[in-house]
Amino acid sequence: MGDVEMARQSQSSLACSVAAIALLTATPALAQSGAASGKSNALTNDAPAPAEIVVTGFRAGLQRAQAVKQNDTSVVEALSAEDIGKLPGSSIADSIGRLAGVAGERMAGRVSGISVRGFREDFVGTTLNGRELIGIGDNRGVEYDLYPAEIIDSAVVYKTPNSSLSAMGVGGTVDMRTLRPLSAKRRLTVNGTFEKNGMKSANPDFKDQGYRVALSFSDKFADDTLGIAFTAATTSSPTQDRFFSVWGYDKGAVSSGANAGKYAPSGIDISSRSRVLKRDTLAGVIEYKPSDNFSATFDALYINFSDKGISRGFIEALPIASNGSTVLSSDATTITSARTTGFNSVLRSDPLDKTGKLTTFGGNFKYKASDHVHLTLDVSHAASSKRDTRAESYAGLGRAGLPTQGANNLRTYTYSPNGLTFSNNSQGYSDYAVVRLAGPQSWGGSLAPISALNTAASRAAGVGFAQAQDGFVNTGVFDEKLTSARFEVKVDMPEGPIKDVQLGLRYSDHKKSKVNEGYFLTANTYPLDGAIPDGARRGVADLNWAGLGNVVAYDALGLINSNFYTRWSAAALEPDRMGDTYTIKEKIWQPFAQATFDTKLGGVRTFGNIGLQGVITKQQGSGFNSIIGAALVDIATPITDGANYARVLPSLNANFELGNGHTLRFAAAKVISRARIDYLNPGSSVKFANNVANVTNSNPQLGPWTSRSGNAQLRPYEANQVDLSYEYYFARDGFLSASVFYKDLVNWNVATTTLRDYTQFYIPGYHQAVSSDGLTIYTPATFKGVNTTYTGGLKGKVKGIELQATIPFGRFVKALDGFGVVAGAAFTDGTLNDGTDVPGLSKRVMQGTAFYDKGGFGARVSVNKRSKWVSEDRGGSNTLSPVNRAGQTLVDAQISYDFKQSGLSYLKGLKVSLQGQNLTNQRDTYTDSVSGLTTRNETFGRNFLLNFIYSFY
Repeated sequence: MGDVEMARQSQSSLACSVAAIALLTATPALAQSGAASGKSNALTNDAPAPAEIVVTGFRAGLQRAQAVKQNDTSVVEALSAEDIGKLPGSSIADSIGRLAGVAGERMAGRVSGISVRGFREDFVGTTLNGRELIGIGDNRGVEYDLYPAEIIDSAVVYKTPNSSLSAMGVGGTVDMRTLRPLSAKRRLTVNGTFEKNGMKSANPDFKDQGYRVALSFSDKFADDTLGIAFTAATTSSPTQDRFFSVWGYDKGAVSSGANAGKYAPSGIDISSRSRVLKRDTLAGVIEYKPSDNFSATFDALYINFSDKGISRGFIEALPIASNGSTVLSSDATTITSARTTGFNSVLRSDPLDKTGKLTTFGGNFKYKASDHVHLTLDVSHAASSKRDTRAESYAGLGRAGLPTQGANNLRTYTYSPNGLTFSNNSQGYSDYAVVRLAGPQSWGGSLAPISALNTAASRAAGVGFAQAQDGFVNTGVFDEKLTSARFEVKVDMPEGPIKDVQLGLRYSDHKKSKVNEGYFLTANTYPLDGAIPDGARRGVADLNWAGLGNVVAYDALGLINSNFYTRWSAAALEPDRMGDTYTIKEKIWQPFAQATFDTKLGGVRTFGNIGLQGVITKQQGSGFNSIIGAALVDIATPITDGANYARVLPSLNANFELGNGHTLRFAAAKVISRARIDYLNPGSSVKFANNVANVTNSNPQLGPWTSRSGNAQLRPYEANQVDLSYEYYFARDGFLSASVFYKDLVNWNVATTTLRDYTQFYIPGYHQAVSSDGLTIYTPATFKGVNTTYTGGLKGKVKGIELQATIPFGRFVKALDGFGVVAGAAFTDGTLNDGTDVPGLSKRVMQGTAFYDKGGFGARVSVNKRSKWVSEDRGGSNTLSPVNRAGQTLVDAQISYDFKQSGLSYLKGLKVSLQGQNLTNQRDTYTDSVSGLTTRNETFGRNFLLNFIYSFY
């Protein structure tokens, strides 16, 4: 039936859904069904349809996404660009994070990761044009913000798999798709964006303004047998960050009096951070179809990026009087304000220098061997590399141990859920005549074997190796390659309930390596200290927001890359460098068979697919067992281990077309995600933290001893899942949906910790800590500590309900034509059997977009809300650690005008938009798992983008 008649008949059904809609808060161009049966299951009827109403912009993107949703045999979510190079977000991560049942995760102020049905990107398969995609991160998860929105034409999130998918995940599969020129209109488009942070840069050598420029082309040649499309894009995007974190909360800071046993922050890391992401992208597609029987498609993608930045601020302990005499206020559990007893503050200038490249290319060849037999061959290669450097340069009131070092700094702190603020600071750090470029603390215990640091001059000055650490360089070097080939035979069966059968085989060869590099830095002024060189001075950085005033700002990266510092390889001095250096190799065969069916059961059209996929895997890990030996240098012993395994993954997607736009879907499948890359590292290491706070702590959980060991024999994460979905399509641009799902986690790999005795590793005179004045030596208060290993076999469950709606108000009230709302809400619950949370799972995820789009004018406001979840973050030695993130609500808005509707012929190709991101200035907050207190807080400010798109044709 036609849209108008459908709208009338649907009003009573829609009224019944008002209560459900009130619960929802929305997504952009979304969809929850798919693209494989070929027929529309809601809008087909013998009656003539009214003249089609052509819509453009955001509404057009919604319609295309809904068509994908409606026609797929799987349960999916989809998005589509409203125009070429114009997804509703600044990166593909931004756009996917608005889909129902999907939650985006900000890292350093940008949406980078996603969770699908409560599972982080490490448990989500990602493909580009159907091919498995590698990332540039530490693990399997793809960093989605690497992909600019301009190169992606559409994306589909498979919540239920089919057997032909090349990359499966416990959470689902994300397939990003580039333009196919033979099926697209010819276009030549220029896209330019001016970007400005709402929070002024606190660092004088970084800007708060940026840009994005893209050129997109698509056309057909040779009687429409040859199609060519390409996109070139460049980005320079800044972010600002007011960063606060604490080392932890100590219940033993006050041992007597009314405040004994209350939580007190043990130390801080507070800084003003500025970054700029630069990214150059080239993407191209060539399609050739000389006949109906043969086609060839070649596509390639090249991304070159850098993420550079600076962090300037303080890292220091916050000692208070053990009798509580310096406590100013407290509540029932926490000391909320106190005066410190003094610490020689370390003024840190930490440069960030991350660079990388990603290249993918592939060829797809289709041949129709007969009327019913279709052959497909697909070959591809992908390679990525990343060098992630996070350096540290120390300054303060003089080198630790020198008699000329300035007095300890006393501060008053006040705690709130947003972090700590300070007042009554006894020392200032904005005067270049006062600040000295050297380590104010005796943190160089690992430098004991370096004889060059123990000289007559150093002994005369009263300092030694412990006072020789003036900085550090952390560098992770990642390389990854994936080569794959896939052959498929599809046989059409026009008669009977089985419509076609697919048989295929995919082979992939995957390799990923990490080299954990590190260097201790000693200034060339050692054993003395010195002023910051004139050529490195950049002014002052602003820390007034934390009550810490201004601090000197200098070019730390320039000094590190020059000859100002001597470098000492940490690989020889710290066991966790070689212990975290590894190579993982995987060879995988994936045979699959799938039948597509379309029949009637009891008069109800029933369509879908049923299939099997085999996964035959050979995995191998190479690494090092690493400890500090008697000579005080690292002993690294190579180790290689691995495993072979096979899994059979059945899947069923059954869809029941109930008529008048109503569809019921049922799906069941077994799904897997291969084990995390860092877990498969077979190496191990034993580490000792030679700072006073850890060495003097008798609690093994907080003491100086730690170790880890990997497991190259881990099997994949596995789950059995079932889905039931009801969908009602009342118009081409409107639907309601409700889904329930259940995942039985039958194998989950997890990090397990146990207490271990480290007496056998103890070396007297080395495993110790030294006070900042060099006068007191502390030996370990305990020889026990935490050992981390990785094991499989854990079980658990995840279940959830998802609600969705796209409501175009004009379908019901003509005067509201152009207005509408897109809404989604996911309520998910799940735990592992050891009581821990599934990484990435938020119990509540809600999205809401209210929009107006008509006559060339567009406006929309989007709200994305998620509750707390478990994530991970990079630790001090380039390794990943779990963290608890608090819930957040992000609000974005956009207005736009398309001059095509203006009647001005010379502007008909122009579209202008203004977008505001993070309009409520939502912070990123991390909390302590025991006390619930804030351990980290980051404020990024608002962000504004002014965009111009001009289409020449």
